[in-house]
Amino acid sequence: MGAGRYAPSPSGELHLGNLRTALLAWLFARSTRRSFLLRVEDLDRARAGAEAVQLADLRAIGLDWDGPVVRQTERADGFGAAIAALQEAGLLYECFCTRRDIAEAPSAPHAAPGAYPGTCRNLTETERSARRAERPAALRLRTDIDRFTVTDVLQGDYTGVVDDFVVVRNDGVPAYNLAVVVDDALQGIDQVVRGDDLLPSTPRQAHLATVLAGLGAVPAAGTDSAVPQYAHVPLVLNAEGRRLAKRDGSVTLARLRDDGVGALRVRSVLLESVGLPGGSLAEALEAFDRALLPREPWVFTGFPAPTGGMQ
Repeated sequence: MGAGRYAPSPSGELHLGNLRTALLAWLFARSTRRSFLLRVEDLDRARAGAEAVQLADLRAIGLDWDGPVVRQTERADGFGAAIAALQEAGLLYECFCTRRDIAEAPSAPHAAPGAYPGTCRNLTETERSARRAERPAALRLRTDIDRFTVTDVLQGDYTGVVDDFVVVRNDGVPAYNLAVVVDDALQGIDQVVRGDDLLPSTPRQAHLATVLAGLGAVPAAGTDSAVPQYAHVPLVLNAEGRRLAKRDGSVTLARLRDDGVGALRVRSVLLESVGLPGGSLAEALEAFDRALLPREPWVFTGFPAPTGGMQ
């Protein structure tokens, strides 16, 4: 059996939505006898000290993981090999567009809404040389499809846009869509549980996983497919129906602790929000059935009064 994972970005403290997703990722992995891995996605927006706080919070709600914590900034060799394979296959091209350029460019005929219009796809070498003098280039994947369908265990079949998306940013840093695919493949991750706000980007990632596996640049995620099993879980929303964020107040373990709500009480409420018993992780794991998980967001309006003395 393969592995599942939780992959936070160390940009600050985890809030209730992040912790709920982490619990679900752990439950999915442990219930299917997969390993559970922890990967810190620190290529961008890393904040000093955030990783240590996040790991402490995950431990405080009782989560454990297999093997050492992996950090993306330590995995340049894997990203470089994948990029080299794509370049050798002629599947990358330089793009000099700014976000404003893309927003103001006319869409290509029959292109899906929001797709990259292909502005730099067929530049001549003379044109590329001139543009290099103006700004550094990003690298985009040259795709031959415009849509890709993934099957999600909670969301069903989902078909989304696949355009010529960026795989290396113009500062030379691997883009998220490349890094996450390469890391999952090299770590043997064949189960990806994450928030459903990431579902729209999943067809791009699944297509890239298929391309890289076809080139032999990364191992396939499973025996039958290069694409991992996906489960995109509903988000936590605030009382106004917006995605929960730290600006909503007491939604991190530290702030809740200041309000007299302990980590085990937080875990209990999060487990109950997905229909599981909140007494212990062992009880939740025994009762876990992915078919019974809610498909709608959880609206957080505050913590109910504790019962049984749990803090």
